[in-house]
Amino acid sequence: MNIVLLDSATLPVPLTAPAWAGEWSARLATRAADVVHALEDAAIAITNKVPIRAADLKRLPKLRFICIAATGFDCIDIDACRESGVIVSNVPGYSAQSVSEWALASIFALRRNLFAYRETARIGWAASPNFCVHDAPILDIAGSTLGIIGRGAIGSSLARLARAVGMNVLFAEHRGRLTVREGFTSFDEVVRSADVLSLHCPLTEATRKLIDAPTLRAMKRGALLVNSARGGLVDSAALLDALTTGHLGGAALDVLPQEPPDPHEPLLACALRNLIVTPHISWAATHAANRLNAGIEANLAAFHAGAPINVVNGA
Repeated sequence: MNIVLLDSATLPVPLTAPAWAGEWSARLATRAADVVHALEDAAIAITNKVPIRAADLKRLPKLRFICIAATGFDCIDIDACRESGVIVSNVPGYSAQSVSEWALASIFALRRNLFAYRETARIGWAASPNFCVHDAPILDIAGSTLGIIGRGAIGSSLARLARAVGMNVLFAEHRGRLTVREGFTSFDEVVRSADVLSLHCPLTEATRKLIDAPTLRAMKRGALLVNSARGGLVDSAALLDALTTGHLGGAALDVLPQEPPDPHEPLLACALRNLIVTPHISWAATHAANRLNAGIEANLAAFHAGAPINVVNGA
């Protein structure tokens, strides 16, 4: 079988071709417009974030299997794959520890204003008449309330870490749902109660701009927003306004609506000391990258053996 990896440059640890591969092509990157050309002779495609849509599938009759080098699969037209008989598998859970640690580290950095004080030390400490300088609030982590949207592997991992440092954890029910499941709290109550709101849900039409201007206004003054899931979950303009006006105490973002972002992206140009933006690397700890590669290799081997695993577009 011919295998094509569409965006090998996104993988921190190189992926090795299976011994049974007829041909193996590891492209550093692939533009959306070049997907059909790249996959025209492929039976198997591996993609991290390169989209494969319905129009592409119609022109790829040889394609039989798509292995997503990630957990989220919003880059793939799942319904079209099902209709075309193309099996799609992801790698669930590999980054739970890495992403949840990034989220908790961001909460510590923002609650304790570490970046603001790093700057104070650099430009103002030497001129201080005192041994210390107080110019930004410092808030403890223990006793604060963490609202988590998404109770999958990452959200559950973050909950365990947060409880270990003394945070109260609330899992949000789906927005607008009248019946609240056991172990969950209504979406509106979580938004109102949380000192920190952390997003760990998939991006769908139902969750696009889930965190919009009214939701941000409903959050506590001084609360934090953490997003390591998908940039499209948040209305970026509304978030920037909430930060600029001081309604939010800070935000940590590992994702943006467009990736790579526009060079003039306002959130990147923002100089606020309570805004952390990292380039979609919360998942990429070395241990997680090794687990990802192992998961991809297992998915490929299972498909080759005729017993695919981690299928996301089953009946």
